[in-house]
Formats: sequence, C-alpha cells, structure tokens
Amino acid sequence: MIKMDDLIGVPFIDRGRDAHIGLDCWGLVMEVFSRYGIELPDYRIACLDFGKIDKTINEQRKIWIRQEDSDPPIPSLVVIKFNHPILCNHTGIYIGGRQFIHTRQPIGVNIDRIDSPAWRRKIDGFYLPNLTQ
Repeated sequence: MIKMDDLIGVPFIDRGRDAHIGLDCWGLVMEVFSRYGIELPDYRIACLDFGKIDKTINEQRKIWIRQEDSDPPIPSLVVIKFNHPILCNHTGIYIGGRQFIHTRQPIGVNIDRIDSPAWRRKIDGFYLPNLTQ
C-alpha cells in the first residue's frame, strides 16, 4: 500500500502542484499516481473553468481505460460531476475499500466513500491512464 497519510489536510490551491504548499484536484491526482510510478500530463486549468475542465476530461477519456464501477483497481482515476448536473469538473483517486482521496475548497485533501449519499450519484466513472499513448 502506498503511503498517503501525509497528503490528508494539504490545502486546496487552484492550480496547485506542490504537496507541501497546496494542490488542486488534478495536482493531487498527479501526486498520487506518481507515488505509484505513473507520470501523468499536467493540465493547469482554473478550478472554476468547468467547461474547459469537462472538455479536457472528455478528450482524455477517449484514451483512458474505463474500469468497472463495482471494483475498480487501485489507483483508478475517479471522474466526478461536482456542483454541476452535466459537466465533469472534478477528479479524485480510488484507493480501495470503497474510498477515494480528493481535494476541494475549503476542506483540502480528504478521503470520502464512493458509495456515500454525498458522492455516489456524482461519480461519472473510474479510469486508468493508457500508458501506451
């Protein structure tokens, strides 16, 4: 199991890419996947630019590998419709035990359950990066 305890409570910072200072949701995805030896491309998009975030996620989903919602592998990218009924504008990482790690304002990095009432209807899918692309 990869250690992630040091990430809990790291502040949310828009476009944040430093786990010692602050991370946005994609910065956290990059950090966690790097701990598994997987380097992901960087997308520095303002957290409130829902349209651009959704467009980028949908472009990437063409090459990402969709996983079964019932038992996604660790780590899997979690794509979320957060505070928007249509647009996918948030990401997290599935860490097993029906839990995912993510960050948001004002809470910062935290762990939630994928089957909780707050999240189960917002999760739009689980994906693995296609490392051959």
